[in-house]
Amino acid sequence: MKWFGEFVGDAHEQAGRRRGTSAHEVPDRAELLRRLRAGHLWFWVDGTGERVHLTGANPPSFGVARIGPVYTPPAQRGRGWASNAVAEVSRRIQADGARVCLYTDQANPTSNKIYAALGYRPVVDMANLVIVR
Repeated sequence: MKWFGEFVGDAHEQAGRRRGTSAHEVPDRAELLRRLRAGHLWFWVDGTGERVHLTGANPPSFGVARIGPVYTPPAQRGRGWASNAVAEVSRRIQADGARVCLYTDQANPTSNKIYAALGYRPVVDMANLVIVR
């Protein structure tokens, strides 16, 4: 739960926004446990067993699986954890016969650089709209 919350806040800051300024919510505990048990969340650990990175994926829908979230705590960034994790999860999804995609924030140069280096390319621009009553 903590890592998902940190992911959302850090993503806002990396894109130049204040924490808590989007409609993205942290999934509840039951949903995260379901994703863990289904094998759709992976923690990467270093040689000492310390968790250093989290990558998730959704099961394929219409032959396409989406990667996300991709989160490395600040103290572990710049060591290749995200690049290697996204490459490996992408490989696993493709090996299972699905195409793979991910969403990235156009305002986040770090993630965009990583994904482009792995061979991802922009396909479509999207916007999240929130209707407030």
